[in-house]
Amino acid sequence: MEKFVAWWKCDKRYVTLIKSVLLAVLPLLCCVVYCAAQGRSVGQVYLPASEWNDELFYYKQVEAIVNCGYPLGYFGFNESAALKLSFAAWSPVLVFPWVLWGLLFGWNLLSPVICNIFLMCLSCFGFVWLVKMTWKQLGVLAMLFCLYTPFVRYMLSGMPEIICFSMLILFYGLAINYLDREKVWKLVLLFLMSGVMTLMRPYMLLFLLLPSYLWIRRSRWKGFLGSALVIGATGALYIGIKHYLGAEYFAPLFFTDWAAAYFERGLFGGLRYTLGKLYYMGTDFLRHIVQGFRTGLASGAYFAGYSVMLCVLVCQSLRDCSALRRQRGEEKRREAAGSHLIIEAHLAFSFVSMLLALLLMYKLTEGSKHLLTFMAAGIFVISLMETRFYKKAAILGLTFFFFYSYKAVDPNDYQVPFVTEQRRDAVEEWREKFAEELQLEKENAPSFDNVVIWVFQDVNAQGTVNVDWQLLYGLPEGFGISCCMPDYVSENLDSLKSRYLISLSGGQIDASCREAGYREIWRDGTTVLYQRY
Repeated sequence: MEKFVAWWKCDKRYVTLIKSVLLAVLPLLCCVVYCAAQGRSVGQVYLPASEWNDELFYYKQVEAIVNCGYPLGYFGFNESAALKLSFAAWSPVLVFPWVLWGLLFGWNLLSPVICNIFLMCLSCFGFVWLVKMTWKQLGVLAMLFCLYTPFVRYMLSGMPEIICFSMLILFYGLAINYLDREKVWKLVLLFLMSGVMTLMRPYMLLFLLLPSYLWIRRSRWKGFLGSALVIGATGALYIGIKHYLGAEYFAPLFFTDWAAAYFERGLFGGLRYTLGKLYYMGTDFLRHIVQGFRTGLASGAYFAGYSVMLCVLVCQSLRDCSALRRQRGEEKRREAAGSHLIIEAHLAFSFVSMLLALLLMYKLTEGSKHLLTFMAAGIFVISLMETRFYKKAAILGLTFFFFYSYKAVDPNDYQVPFVTEQRRDAVEEWREKFAEELQLEKENAPSFDNVVIWVFQDVNAQGTVNVDWQLLYGLPEGFGISCCMPDYVSENLDSLKSRYLISLSGGQIDASCREAGYREIWRDGTTVLYQRY
């Protein structure tokens, strides 16, 4: 007990605790203030009012895992299905914190929001506790956190981005702590965290390189061989998860044409193709940024913020590297500067690598949201940089305010979904009808008997109209959803595998279903539900 008291007083742990608690409260405070500014409360966030349809898949899959062990119907696209079990295209590892939360506290429409806020608060507390920030650093971090409004938008959503934010923030906090006082268990934990992040999203393999470097720095060849083994095993495990547990998406999730060019055209031909694609996609990247300045285009705004932060990280890394070379003597100060440089340089390297991956392998609009995780971690790392006139914080703060507050005008990208009486009543009405009419078959599950086809859009007198997919939040626990394009449904009307189908009332698919003899279960002013067999 005396040793604990001495440790507590010697390191002024009570001051660190106060700082940690203060920052931990900030995410919740930001959410409360944002909602209050809209005349709402956090409890009025309502996922079925959102236009982000990825949230539906994440929510219903977690609901099925919590209540049934796994979805009893397939989640997929154009009736694709995983080889094993019944998950959609993305790794189920991505939502494991939500699953744990649901098992402990139950799962409802507000659960992912509450869990997101908790995870963000926990990561803020953990980072400050691990890093032992000064009051000046804490103030800079708090300011940048408040101005980076994607924190609030994704906390108040059913998207798992906050899970990635939180894990990466804690990862860097632990890495900084390890460099301050090297312990084997910290290095093991860094490998574990980065390995899990890689299984969540493959590009996060970049962060597995940091503990690998630290191990090589510590143990040379032993560290090199061990790190290679860990990276190889993690990559193989991800490939296995994606192969067996992932359903095929409409299109490839990322493109590998630039890599195939080296086999088809040789080394120089492949290099020319790669550089050509980088140039073409790079100019498109810049056009997005220009549109972000002019109209507030979300992808352009993300690209602009990412580019500014990348410049800060690269410039600071080069500056610290030069300063480190000039330092002589003062071993302790030199060691601290070297530790900062390792973190800054690794994050700068990760920023550059992810930018190249975005240009070569992703669609720019869809890939833009993946940059937000890097920026979230960057805010915490940059807040630790030594500063006299706050230039870096001021530049980032102004960038965040301009793009993520002043130019954040598109409700689809920035507006938090709040409950409306009309949407709530519609979802509850359909929930009751689903419960009455849909039969969940537990034998031989997963099965297409427990799948509802969601026809993504259809054509009526008004033109092409999206189906009210938000009504599917009311599906009974365990049901799967297959998002299908109208062309696929029309071409395979007599050979569809799924038992149920929901589409646009008065649309072409609706007429085709009647002609095919499908049994109409329920219809309202916009949507119709059929049973095929």
